[in-house]
Amino acid sequence: MPTGTWNSLRILAGMGIVFLSATAGSNAQAEEKPADTGPVSFYRQVRPILQRHCTGCHQPAKAGGKLVLTSFAATKAGGEQGVGFEPGKPDDSLLVEFISGEKPTMPKNAPPLSKEQVGVISRWITEGAKDDTPEKVQDTISPENPPVYHIAPVISALAYSPDGQWIAVSGFREILLHKADGSGLAARLVGPSQYITSLAFSPDGKLLAGTGGNPALFGEVQFWNVAEKKLERSATVTTDTVFGGRFSDDGTLFAFGGADNSARILRVSDAEQILKFDAHADWVMATTFSVDGKHMITISRDRSMKLSIVESGQFVDNITSITPGALKGGLLALRRHPKKDELLIGGSDGEPKLYKMIRTQARVIGDDFNKLKGYAPMPGRVFALDFNSDGSRFVAGSSTGASGAARIYSTEDSKLLHELKGHTRGVFAVAFSSDGKRVATGGFEGKVRIFDAESGNLLNEFVPVAVTPAVAAAN
Repeated sequence: MPTGTWNSLRILAGMGIVFLSATAGSNAQAEEKPADTGPVSFYRQVRPILQRHCTGCHQPAKAGGKLVLTSFAATKAGGEQGVGFEPGKPDDSLLVEFISGEKPTMPKNAPPLSKEQVGVISRWITEGAKDDTPEKVQDTISPENPPVYHIAPVISALAYSPDGQWIAVSGFREILLHKADGSGLAARLVGPSQYITSLAFSPDGKLLAGTGGNPALFGEVQFWNVAEKKLERSATVTTDTVFGGRFSDDGTLFAFGGADNSARILRVSDAEQILKFDAHADWVMATTFSVDGKHMITISRDRSMKLSIVESGQFVDNITSITPGALKGGLLALRRHPKKDELLIGGSDGEPKLYKMIRTQARVIGDDFNKLKGYAPMPGRVFALDFNSDGSRFVAGSSTGASGAARIYSTEDSKLLHELKGHTRGVFAVAFSSDGKRVATGGFEGKVRIFDAESGNLLNEFVPVAVTPAVAAAN
């Protein structure tokens, strides 16, 4: 996907609360390196370090040790063990104590901060620990004070729960958990990530995972307890947004891609990273696992789909052709067949394609041996794909930038079964219900549409958030 295309989607997703918070966009200027001259800035240097490495466990939705590190005031207040820091006294500050030493206490289940990062925080405290957060970007959003929308947000992710009870919808800074038929909102799951790029329920339905982050600041994976509607655990990684998260079939592992050209695997039980895969040359947009969980499959804007070994991270093969021109653009969407190791992909050329995972003959320059089928091209780029539960059908969503489309195909005979009508703008998210009877779509318009999968008829449509018209300020 061209950088401008994704950045446009990011900007549009934030437009829903642009009048509420000026935080979006300001984060892109954050730095964490020590300034050559002048005092250390909390907002530009200290805050990014905390957000990238610490807020997975210390945020309003999950305050480990009753400690929140998402703002100056919360960081200073500290948690169960006392005040966070003493201005001018780094050696007496718990914040420095937790991140220092041969075996730092924090971050938990993650590599320690670098000496340079610890030095930035220590120097800031030595210099008086001043708060230079601009008033206009103070973060007022929390689980108790969720976002207020003045227009509907762009929908970038959808997922049905395995029991058919819920449909999860992406919002700004939150995941919206609706009843599966669209009849009502059940929960607002608010976290620190401005953008939610993918959603996935665990195979047993107990957890809901969301990937996302804040552009140029951090990426985040969230694991929500569905029954209790609370954040179970979170991991903040990288210096940019992450995408395309999927559980392994046994629910023990979670894979996702990122804007740092890497893919990662977390252990679900504690959100600890167990693998980082660096064989791609551009953003990794989606991931999945083989049926037996021994392999990870990744796709990228570099036009390739790659196969790697989960246990070692070893690169095995380019599943797609490496011949110039065989793929006419970056790959954006990926789903594995629910029953076998066949992989459905889509991207810039608009054509959904089905590949087998394992090559069974030597590679020959010019071949595309693993390709099984191609399907009727869609207008624009394919942004979203999903199989029904037995893999006999799939739904695809696309966008031209000015318009969009959603279609249901027959997997085996390649027939176009239904054109899902009513979409006037780009479709960025699609999902089959667990029983295969319904298909949901979402995108630029900010509406969730639910269709009957057998007939293609529209059953319901709704805006997943309450929209409050903006009131012009008085002169």
